[in-house]
Amino acid sequence: MQQQTIKTPVQCSGIGLHSGKMVTLALRPAEADSGINFYVVNQDGQHRITPTPAQVIATGLATTIGSAEASISTVEHLLAAIRGLGIDNLRIDVHGGELPIMDGSAAPFVMLLKNAGIKKQSAVRSVLRIARPVSHSSGDKSISSEPHNGFFVDYTIDFAHPLIGVQRMALEITPETFAEVAKARTFGFLHEVEALYSRGLALGGSLDNSVVLDQHGVVNKEGLRYADEFVRHKILDFIGDMAMIDMPLQGRFTVRCSGHALNNQFLRVLDENRDIYLEEVALSVPEVKQRKARKSAKETATVMAETQAMAI
Repeated sequence: MQQQTIKTPVQCSGIGLHSGKMVTLALRPAEADSGINFYVVNQDGQHRITPTPAQVIATGLATTIGSAEASISTVEHLLAAIRGLGIDNLRIDVHGGELPIMDGSAAPFVMLLKNAGIKKQSAVRSVLRIARPVSHSSGDKSISSEPHNGFFVDYTIDFAHPLIGVQRMALEITPETFAEVAKARTFGFLHEVEALYSRGLALGGSLDNSVVLDQHGVVNKEGLRYADEFVRHKILDFIGDMAMIDMPLQGRFTVRCSGHALNNQFLRVLDENRDIYLEEVALSVPEVKQRKARKSAKETATVMAETQAMAI
């Protein structure tokens, strides 16, 4: 399977979640094997930031990457869109210190990337695949993984709120299925939002870019996009947080009640112990064809089983 980048540069502007100010984002094609790189402009000039688990410096409200010289906040939704669409190489120019929150989902970034067009490159894509089972937990939050030829997420959340409760979703993430989670918006609780505002935080947060819940239901007049929008968004965040490593990650992940902090802790365990838990695999064309053949055979078997059950 070949690496991919975008065909033409594209850009957008929007409100930053933290500052509440207008920020600008530009996406540009990048050479094969260059990976995903951010270039942020501040008063000291231009700084390059390459996402790695160790580059994550904050996980409150959103994921922030950077160093003492420069940082970029709220990167997870864009990185989820990049990985979800199978893009390997990209230059991202940022003015404002954070990415625009847009509508609180990855859908605007998906549209932006598709408008730019996606093109194949000559280099073969390599992935980091889970080589053996590994788990990480903190209290009732946990992430476990095992070898899998793809990126499969089985995610469960549990909130003491009448509209959420326990929600679970399992999905094999591909460029085709990514749409199942791309439109799911970030969410929060009214009392938490009010507390953040009083402390001068999340100044760009609004009902236009997040789902807000009071004690009984959703404050947003338009309601939810999906009944289980909450767990869908958690999967979206997980995809973005797992994109903080230098190559696409493959494995089967079972996640319970995790968030940005635990996601990063788990990824650091993988990254710091690559020789134990990860193996680099070049995705050859025959392997991809075999995956499609296995998927087709499984789907055919399922249809046959359902048909037989209906006949009975």
